Amino acid sequence: MDEIRIPIQKTLTDAQIKIIEDCFREMPIEEILSGLKFARNRWSAKDAGVLKVGRKSIIQKEIHSITNEQAQWRLKNWKMMISNYRKRGYSYPTISRIKKILIEKSKKKSK
Repeated sequence: MDEIRIPIQKTLTDAQIKIIEDCFREMPIEEILSGLKFARNRWSAKDAGVLKVGRKSIIQKEIHSITNEQAQWRLKNWKMMISNYRKRGYSYPTISRIKKILIEKSKKKSK
């Protein structure tokens, strides 16, 4: 069995050491490495201030304080809206959720 020694900046608790040992014992090294790569990229993006917000926040940002007239216009020009959303990097499930809420808003009367 191979052993890895890694210098760390902080003292680990016994619970943290047990979790790390369990992961290395139970998971294939390829999975551990891909998870570490994901975590490192996420940490770098967070540190740089460019971490994208979650889907719910994106949807709220898009539909917040939209009138029913604006919702109707967006639905009439949906192909253009999809193009804009895709340019911003939104996934199709996110776009679908936005459309669902726009349909609901377009049916309500403006105040």
